[in-house]
Amino acid sequence: MAATLADPDTPFAALDRSVLGRNVRRLGDHLDALGVPLRLHVKTAKSVEVAAVVFGGGSGPITVSTLAEAEQFADAGYDDVVYPVGIVASKLPRVLALLERGVRLMVVLDSVEQARLVSDASREAGVRIPALIEIDCDGHRAGLEPDDPAVLETARALADGADLRGVMTHAGGSYFSADEAELRAAAGAERDAVVRAAERLRAEGFECPVVSVGSTPTAFFATDLTGVSEVRAGTYVFMDAVMVALGVCSPEEIALSVVVEVIGHQAAKGWILTDGGWMATSADHGAEGYGLVADLAGTPIPGLAMTGANQEHGILSIAPGSDASLPDLPVGTRLRILPHHACAAASQHRAYEVVDGTATIEATWPRSGGW
Repeated sequence: MAATLADPDTPFAALDRSVLGRNVRRLGDHLDALGVPLRLHVKTAKSVEVAAVVFGGGSGPITVSTLAEAEQFADAGYDDVVYPVGIVASKLPRVLALLERGVRLMVVLDSVEQARLVSDASREAGVRIPALIEIDCDGHRAGLEPDDPAVLETARALADGADLRGVMTHAGGSYFSADEAELRAAAGAERDAVVRAAERLRAEGFECPVVSVGSTPTAFFATDLTGVSEVRAGTYVFMDAVMVALGVCSPEEIALSVVVEVIGHQAAKGWILTDGGWMATSADHGAEGYGLVADLAGTPIPGLAMTGANQEHGILSIAPGSDASLPDLPVGTRLRILPHHACAAASQHRAYEVVDGTATIEATWPRSGGW
């Protein structure tokens, strides 16, 4: 008899292949209409099998969050990679080893200091390390503002030995958008920032073939990507409660869940206790708590959220502002937590139990990790 979601010890990660496929097709169709290719960010799933769904069974261009991901995906035949975490000297030997394997790996930097160390390492190794300059489109995190003189200074330092391939940005600020209008504005600002930086570089004689943007919210709400060469996105394959709150998707479009079991009740507090605490869902949480709650079939339970967590205990209660009643869920009831942040929740697990619109487990897909 085939195993079902009622069989493995809880908590564990479940992945609905049919929902995953719909999410992949939805963004693929949108980017096709805009005429810009996808560079899949594999940090969310960290799964070669998930990436194969995106690329129709083959491989394609990817973004990684760690060099371990780059190495693991290189082993699976992925040879077009962006590593968008600011590069430091200690990481360059592994970068060079990947380049020697034939992987077209681009590093990312946002300072003259980093550009010089990449150029120095390139000359010493006799290999021109490909690099992208990170542009700050919204003040969210890293990068140079598009009109900063340091953009050209960094380009000149790279040209001294490395290979300037272009520019990239990440619209992290889009995650704080209040409505669709703000999401569309964030997507426009993201595009404008990198295109302006690329134009400045070209005016100074630098080739700039790569003009890369990326975040799941802006990927879906972009309406004009003129001048952009690629879109990086990863969370969209799973979606999560953050994307629901932003209006990017509905709860039914969340492909990843953490299956937990009811272990007790605190009726006076309005709590249902589960065996899935922050070690199972991650400690990342927001206004809706640590995640939304669905039954084992994947149907969201109105008003119920994972509002608290200890290491191995999850606390379910009615979300603030909801007029729903606390459901009667006896000890032993299995539920699916639809996580606040898919990347963080997935990172707590070593594999996905894969279903396809039912509770029957069809496969177990391993998940990579490490740095």
